[in-house]
Amino acid sequence: MSPSFPHAAVFLAVMTTAAALRAADTSYPDPQSLPANPSLPEALVSGDGQRVTTREAWQEKRAPELRRLFQHYEYGTWPETAKVTAKVTREDKAALGGKATLREITLSLSHPEGGQIHLLLVTPNDAKKPSPVFLGLNFNGNLALLPDPQIFVPPGWKSKKGETLEQSRGSEADKWALDQSIAHGYAVATFWNSEFVPDDKDAAEAMLQKLRPAGSTERGPSDTATIAAWAWCLSRAVDYLVTDPALDAKRIAVVGHSRNGKTALLAAAFDERIALVVPSQAGCGGSAPCRVSAELSTEGANGRSIVETVKRINTSFPHWFSGNFKAFNTEPAKLPFDQHELIALCAPRPVLLSCATEDLWANPAGQFDMLRAADPVYKLVAGDGLGATQMPEVSKLLPSRLGYYIRPGKHSMTREDWAVWLDYADKWMR
Repeated sequence: MSPSFPHAAVFLAVMTTAAALRAADTSYPDPQSLPANPSLPEALVSGDGQRVTTREAWQEKRAPELRRLFQHYEYGTWPETAKVTAKVTREDKAALGGKATLREITLSLSHPEGGQIHLLLVTPNDAKKPSPVFLGLNFNGNLALLPDPQIFVPPGWKSKKGETLEQSRGSEADKWALDQSIAHGYAVATFWNSEFVPDDKDAAEAMLQKLRPAGSTERGPSDTATIAAWAWCLSRAVDYLVTDPALDAKRIAVVGHSRNGKTALLAAAFDERIALVVPSQAGCGGSAPCRVSAELSTEGANGRSIVETVKRINTSFPHWFSGNFKAFNTEPAKLPFDQHELIALCAPRPVLLSCATEDLWANPAGQFDMLRAADPVYKLVAGDGLGATQMPEVSKLLPSRLGYYIRPGKHSMTREDWAVWLDYADKWMR
C-alpha cells in the first residue's frame, strides 16, 4: 500500500520555511556576544522589543521568530521535507487477545536516500469510528512492546540493557501498557528512536551528515542534531497517520519519556497537526528550564548537580543538540529564549507535563515554572492555560490546557502514567 498524503501540502510550507533558514544563519549574533539575562525572557515580547498583544501577531510574527531561534541556538535546523511512501508488511487482526489489530508499516523516505522508519501500529477492533492515536518513540525497538516473535527487528538493533533478542521481546510491555490504550479506545503508533539516527555520539554523525546542506562534510554549529532529527521523524510518521482511515487525523497525540519527551515536545512545537503532547520527565532541553539557580546547578564531589543542566547534557550527550547550544554550557542566561517558549509554541493545543517525585534530575518544580511562564501565551491564544498557581498534590492530575502531573517514584514510564495520560486525552480529544 502506497497512499497519497493529502495533508502533506499544509506542512510543506512549514518545512520550506525551515529549510530557508539555512541561508539566514549568518544573521544571528554569535552566542558569546549575546547579553546575559538571568530572568526568563518574556514570551510575548518579540526580538525587536515590541509586545505581542494579539493572537495574529503571535502566530504570524513571534512564533516563527521563536522557531528560528530554537533551530539556530539549540536543536539545529529542521531537515528538508521528504516524500513518504508507506507499505504494510504485516497485519494481525487478533492481537491482544483479539481486541486489536497490529500492523507493521515500513515508511520509506525520499530524503535522505535509504531512510526508513518501521512503524508499529495497534488499533482497537471495536472502534465504531476512526480512533484517536498516541504516537511516540521507544527506546529498545518495537519488539520490546509485545511478546510477539514476528515483530520486525531492524538492522543494527541491539538491546540497551544487554539482553538477548528473546529476552527483549515484550520486556517493555508494562511500560507501554497497550492494553490500557486499546481498552480506552485509543490506537498506539511507535518506532525505535535509534533506527533513523542512532542514540550514540559517534554512530549518530553518519546519518546526521546526510541531513546537512549539500557539500557540508562536518556538522556546522546550527546543523541538524539528533533530537531535531528524531522530532522530524515523528512528523514523517504523522504524514502517514493522517491518511490512515482507521485513525482520526485531528486527534493525534505525541508522547515521549526522557530524551524522547524532549523530542515529543519539539515535534509538537513545530508540527501543528499534533493535537496534544505529553512530555514525560523530559528535563533540560525539553520541558525544564535551561536557567537554573547556582544551588541546583553546581556540581558536587560526585560530578553531578541536583538537576540536569545545559553543561551536563551537552557533555554527556553531545549529539543531541546543536553545536551552538554548547556555547551556553556555562552561561545559559545568554540564551535568547528558554523552554517555556517551546511549550508556548504548542498553543492552543493541550500540553501535559508528567513528572515523578524522586526524579529531581528532571527538575519537576522547574517544569511547573515553565508552564507558569507559558501561561500568558495560552491566555492570549486560547483564552485559558494553566489552571493553578501552585504545583498540584502528588498523584493528583491538573487537567487544564497546560496540565501537570507528578506521581511518587523514579525516572520511568509506567502503567499508572498511561492511565493518567489517557484520562487527560479523554478530556481534550474526545
